[in-house]
Amino acid sequence: SIRFVNNKEPRNQTVVLGFLLMEVTEDPELQSLIFILFLFMYLVTILGNLLIILAVISDSSLHIPMYFFLSNLSLCDICLNTTTIPKILLNIQAQTQSITYIGCLTQACFVLIFANLENFLLVVMAYDRYVAICHPLRYVVIMNPHLCGLLILLCLFISILNALLHSLMVLRLSFCNDLEIPLFFCETAQVIKLACSDAFINSILVYFAASIFGSVPPSGIIFSYTQIASSILRMPSAGGKYRAFSTCGSHLLVVSLFYGTGLGVYISSAITHSSRKTAIASVMYTVVTPMLNPFIYSLRNRDMKGALRKIIGRAPSYQ
Repeated sequence: SIRFVNNKEPRNQTVVLGFLLMEVTEDPELQSLIFILFLFMYLVTILGNLLIILAVISDSSLHIPMYFFLSNLSLCDICLNTTTIPKILLNIQAQTQSITYIGCLTQACFVLIFANLENFLLVVMAYDRYVAICHPLRYVVIMNPHLCGLLILLCLFISILNALLHSLMVLRLSFCNDLEIPLFFCETAQVIKLACSDAFINSILVYFAASIFGSVPPSGIIFSYTQIASSILRMPSAGGKYRAFSTCGSHLLVVSLFYGTGLGVYISSAITHSSRKTAIASVMYTVVTPMLNPFIYSLRNRDMKGALRKIIGRAPSYQ
């Protein structure tokens, strides 16, 4: 569109009122079913992760770095789902795909913050397991509360700084008439593709950040588990090997799920021309993964199962 100034001279600047998100389903008969499905996933995510947080807070035996980082991961999963699913539910209920310009940029900013924060938290959790298994005698000294809190703040600071940088760079762009985002939620890289002004710097920044955040954290996790595997193989007893590896099993599953779905989004966007397949892959990455994380940790961890049973046992029952 064109904005007129002083009713005389037109300026080639677009006044963006909002964007259009991809429709979840084109079949009206499936809308109610899809709404219930997304609502169910959201409630399960909130309840499951809240139980993890409550279990860690209420049980003194879980007041160790491993579960401190796990509770922060659960909080991050709640925030990530809350950033995307309520808007999806609202659009399904209202039978509209619109989202305001400010709302879209805000959503894209928070998606970046919490996705990157989860990325960094997985690295910190891998480092925690590395210290626990490879340096058990120095574990308490190294993983002290001060360092644990500092690591969380550092992860959050880097995530916020990166998201704000991308968001501020998007504000300098102007947009054309085609404002349809091929996802169910706003994502910075997709918003940049809609710009009709020069977005070269934005694209460079996106690729640079993706290359850093997509390579450095996984490399840290791979290094940690290489050292862990080497240390486990040197253990003399089979029981010791099993106990050491069992403490890493849940984290390895979560890492595989997080990076596997993230890689799926990248591959689907690179090799397929179907925007709907890419959108579905992105839902797996941002919605399904946070929902499954509490089940992975609670079902495979004896201490966590015990703490959850205590919480459920203390819950009041109404006859």
